[in-house]
Amino acid sequence: MVLLAATAPRTTTQVRGKKTKTTISFEDLPQGPIPSPTEELEEAATTTTGANDTDEKSKKNTKAKKAEPEYPTVIQQARRNMDKLSNCILLTRVGGFYEMYFEHADDYAPLLNLKVAQKKTNARPVSMAGFPFFQLDRFLKTLVQDLNRSVAIAEEFPNDPSAKVKSGGLMHDRRVTRVITPGTLIDENFIDPYTSNYVLSIYISESDAGATVEGEDPSHSNALENEEDIVSALLPPPELTLGLAWLDLSTGQFYVQTCLSSSLSSVISRITPRELVLDKALESDAGNRLVSLLTEDRQLVAYSPKGDRVEPSDWTSVLETPISESVLESLSSAEVEAGNLLLNYVKDRLRGLSMKLQPPVRYQDMQIMAIDKSSMRALEIKQTMRDGVFRGSLLHAIRRTVTKGGARLLNEWLSAPSTSLNAISGRQDLVEIFLYVDDLRQTVLQLLKRCHDSQRLVQKFALGRGDPDDLLSLASTIYATEEMCIALKNAVSTMESGSVGAGELSPSSFSPTCINILVTKIRLTGPLQLARRIRDAIDQEGLETQHQLQDRETGAMLALAEEVVTTQGSGEDAAAVLPKKDPSKKKRQSGAASIREYYASDTEAWMMRPDASAALSRLHSKLRELAGEKMALEESLRKRFSAPTLTLKWTPMLGHICHVKGKDAKALPATPPPGEEVPIVVSSSRSTRSLHVSEWTTLGNRLDQVRIRIRAEENRVFSSLRQAVIRNLVPLRRNAAVLEEMDVAVGFAGLAEEQGLVRPILRNDPLVGHNIVGGRHPTVEKGLSEQGRSFVGNDCFVGSGSGQHGRSWLITGPNMAGKSTFLRQNALITILAQVGCFVPADFAEIGIVDAMFSRMGSADSLYHGQSTFMVEMMETAAILRNATPRSFVIMDEVGRGTQPEDGTAIAFACLHHLTTVNKCRSLFATHFHKITDLVCDAGLDVPTGGPVDMYCTDIEENEETGDFVYIHRLRKGINRRSHALKVAQVAGIPKAVLATASKIMADVCN
Repeated sequence: MVLLAATAPRTTTQVRGKKTKTTISFEDLPQGPIPSPTEELEEAATTTTGANDTDEKSKKNTKAKKAEPEYPTVIQQARRNMDKLSNCILLTRVGGFYEMYFEHADDYAPLLNLKVAQKKTNARPVSMAGFPFFQLDRFLKTLVQDLNRSVAIAEEFPNDPSAKVKSGGLMHDRRVTRVITPGTLIDENFIDPYTSNYVLSIYISESDAGATVEGEDPSHSNALENEEDIVSALLPPPELTLGLAWLDLSTGQFYVQTCLSSSLSSVISRITPRELVLDKALESDAGNRLVSLLTEDRQLVAYSPKGDRVEPSDWTSVLETPISESVLESLSSAEVEAGNLLLNYVKDRLRGLSMKLQPPVRYQDMQIMAIDKSSMRALEIKQTMRDGVFRGSLLHAIRRTVTKGGARLLNEWLSAPSTSLNAISGRQDLVEIFLYVDDLRQTVLQLLKRCHDSQRLVQKFALGRGDPDDLLSLASTIYATEEMCIALKNAVSTMESGSVGAGELSPSSFSPTCINILVTKIRLTGPLQLARRIRDAIDQEGLETQHQLQDRETGAMLALAEEVVTTQGSGEDAAAVLPKKDPSKKKRQSGAASIREYYASDTEAWMMRPDASAALSRLHSKLRELAGEKMALEESLRKRFSAPTLTLKWTPMLGHICHVKGKDAKALPATPPPGEEVPIVVSSSRSTRSLHVSEWTTLGNRLDQVRIRIRAEENRVFSSLRQAVIRNLVPLRRNAAVLEEMDVAVGFAGLAEEQGLVRPILRNDPLVGHNIVGGRHPTVEKGLSEQGRSFVGNDCFVGSGSGQHGRSWLITGPNMAGKSTFLRQNALITILAQVGCFVPADFAEIGIVDAMFSRMGSADSLYHGQSTFMVEMMETAAILRNATPRSFVIMDEVGRGTQPEDGTAIAFACLHHLTTVNKCRSLFATHFHKITDLVCDAGLDVPTGGPVDMYCTDIEENEETGDFVYIHRLRKGINRRSHALKVAQVAGIPKAVLATASKIMADVCN
């Protein structure tokens, strides 16, 4: 696509030269690949001939000098920016378009469905492509979100007089104002509103970085002949300590922590950053195993110079409040270095934008359940294991939030459930109140629906962005928060007076303490004053009118682009450049055709009320006065020229004109009456005439000056409102956090009512295990209910200190009878309980779990030379090394994938280690029935005083018809038949195959 003239409806294109402008047609643009400057210089050198070597060399140098490209200034600037930011795609603003040049146009325009044109220059044609400026977010989404590329934006800046002289008369300079990367999104329309957008830095000291390199890159080494060598080469040493820092620029949340390199993948899985940042010194270290692991794990890695060390106390300039003394004292050197690396990278990406982050929070100080990467995947907490989609995950099954911030908070809680009994109990109390006091829940729910994404709104203003619409959204949220406070206080008074209606009380007593705690966190004095200022200052109707005018202007530009591309390109080109449909089409069918015509009719749309400031009030009074003068002048000129249709207008091309149409145009006197000014005809057609009259030109200029002053004053008022938001940054963020917590609690209450969930009892007692009656799988039950089927609940009594139940359950039974579902459902019930949600069970009492581990499903890593069995053994090894007596472990079919004897031995040894060394709560499902005998022989079964209980599932078969049904209810005992042939029959295995298998089975059994 070529640059279109933004204001004049022409079918030609403007091509900017170095100091000149040339108008050409699309047909004149050459097509095809552009030869590189090097190729042309070589070609020029080879064609140079001469009599002697000196002349030959002289001629070659002359040819080479003449062949040096002399691009127009815009393209020269773009080339320099591309060279400086070699890892970025450069978009340069030129008039009403963003353009790409050179290899960026060749490589990325096809991916964006844009036409690549050849822009003529004094040197040679240059590849270019572009799109209208208002489609920036659309194409950024493809480049940044879909392709994971970094994009540099070069904007236009007017040159002052001295800069114009230095640049040879150029009107604009173009500078890179922002580098947009997947991890540094702020307020782009395509940012996911329901998940945090983290960028994570990882610091590794230079001495430790060297320790992680052992020879050459293992992926290219032939010296690794067995799996053990591969694993030792790929995994960083477990004793290596890394510094981590991550933040979400869109909300200002900032965290730091340290972790061992062995647990890095699990930490990354919990944080789910969009982008990782490493020290630039590691970029050239191809053999560094940490770098290899991150890149091979499909993480997006960027590199940034470490810079000079800055003490955390000096981070204050980018923080809303200073870091507390306790946090400063607890920060480790690795965390500080990671924080410095991250802040340097973000500052470089923002290119001078102001930044106000929340003070860093140390994750080590937070009491959370550890969930490793394998468990996050196997339990399908945030996405399904098979398809990697949201639908079918635990988050999908339980999310009932109505605000975007609440959805993000729920996501965070599920990734890191709490281990603090006080925090969990407080959340449960709040859910219980909202569950049983339905009127309060409905009131809060409706108020939450009026709230906007305050965290991201406030951060936009902290970064020097934001617009009047954002201010109105913020004011609406503040007023909704005030009403919510009143409703909560009234509810507390009602509960304390004991006047809650019958049927609204919980079966167990509860107190309103949790509500009081939330209400005391809310600060409304400053925010309410801000909200009143916003409502009193912003003209909502005028703002809406401005949006309609902008939509019409956008439609006019689209129509112009469509006309040019259709007439000089192809219909496919037009479809590629333009949106498939214009959402504002209906709005543009009536009213003024453009903003300019709208202003010409003296019905300006202002974003601020006339009484927003004293200066605005005076200016609007002056504008009304001049508008009256305009009406009087218009009437006077109509009488003077005997032209009732005469109107006073302004147009971009002609300026202030008297416009006459119809018979009045023909009746205008050829010469004016004696003594009167001669009007100048500047445009005429068969039915209209446009005249310049000095009186209207003078008055029109005065009107324009007042309008300019009004706009300037509006901008000043808006700037003062933005500063007021920044002054209220802390209370606004704290209030937003309270709203998010209430949103999650209200959603949990609605979920509990909808699905019949119960409040679990949490104990911070190592002797309390899992005592769950009638437990159900939350996502499987949801899927079955959609099909009109019911879920069979099961009990789980693991780790009870009474001695009646073992710390481990060994579960046997047929394929497809629900063993894996049972394992997962108890892990998910545990997570839900420690998040503060009610759980799908008839009764649940659970001892606090410090870590969740699972070995479920199958996976391989052929890139690393790791078989499915190898991956499973590595996951099992991690569990056996890290599980504690307060951990909960589920293991399914450990030892499969090898011969039965080896599998049985490995599975029993793992179970033995879990029960005698780790001493954790565990559910262990297997088809190696010999393990049950080994458990009994070793005296590990409960009847002989051991820690292992035996449970099984079964099937019920009709011997006459051969039909069978699964009995999903667990019972005590051992089931030594897996009934694999029945599953094969259901799966559609051919009858001949089943017959052969049955014969072999009979022979083996006999």
